[in-house]
Amino acid sequence: MRLRTPLALLGAALLTLVAPPLLTAGSGAETGTQIPGLRFMVPNTPGGGYDITARTAAKNAEDAGLTHNIEVFNLPGAGGTVGLTRLVGEHGNGKLAMSMGLGVVGAARSNHSPKTLSDTTPIARLTEEQDVVVVAKNSPYKTIGQLIGAWKKNPGKLPVGGGSAPGGPDHLAPMLMARAAGIEPKKVNYVPFDGGGELLASILGSKVAFGVSGVGEYLDQIKSGELRLLAVTGPKRVRGLDGPTLKESGYDVEFTNWRGIVAPPGLSDAEREKLTALITKLHASPEWHKSLKTNGWDDAFLPGEKFGDFLDAQDKRVVSVLKELGL
Repeated sequence: MRLRTPLALLGAALLTLVAPPLLTAGSGAETGTQIPGLRFMVPNTPGGGYDITARTAAKNAEDAGLTHNIEVFNLPGAGGTVGLTRLVGEHGNGKLAMSMGLGVVGAARSNHSPKTLSDTTPIARLTEEQDVVVVAKNSPYKTIGQLIGAWKKNPGKLPVGGGSAPGGPDHLAPMLMARAAGIEPKKVNYVPFDGGGELLASILGSKVAFGVSGVGEYLDQIKSGELRLLAVTGPKRVRGLDGPTLKESGYDVEFTNWRGIVAPPGLSDAEREKLTALITKLHASPEWHKSLKTNGWDDAFLPGEKFGDFLDAQDKRVVSVLKELGL
């Protein structure tokens, strides 16, 4: 996460099964990436960022011939900590990995989870993306200024929805928006959903006044006109979308989310190295780079121990920022 504010915050259902082609040279065997029976866990509901990331990674890895028959399954609950607990319980399972991101870091803290990401095996950070501030197409708010003007008058009466638990990106972004607009974060009526898929229905049904989520999750709905984009949270506008940054709109916030892959604890060196090699070669593939562009994701690849150090730093930052915001 990259963030430049006065607070100095740091800143991808059904199982997806793709029929494999016949194994040939270059199919993953000779590159050390073939993992028969590999499963990707998604710790929230279908349609959210973790889900899109996992299913995209699985399809791209198969299309690139790196491995075959990756099963993607959802295990939602408690902002991702139900999946996290399951992952940690799969000690030594080298055929399981989990799609995750900043939301799981925050949820583990806000839910006082007995298991944290320090109990997992870090494989790689993959992407970084901006959040978007969106409303339904029939919303009375046409600009970010109109929305925040109404929000300031009565923050409790304008609920904001996010696809992450308190402490996650979709919670931190509107809290930082509120702070920059002169709204006390404690007065914000934040409604958490277990992923962007659940949140979408509430935005379209006007159950929340506005929503905050990752750009890749709502790109299609924004382009089709179902959702109205009011602003993006990062340092620059998103290519192909007509929406200002918060900073150019007069609110001193720059914020980006990130996502990556972790595995159970207790892996052998060979298992850890094979998973890392698979994700490293996925990252280098043309299939993945095409998906980055399609989904509006920024490349943020960081493998192995460096990703582990990043996770430790993120955990400390989330705790610090929540304290600074009085939350």
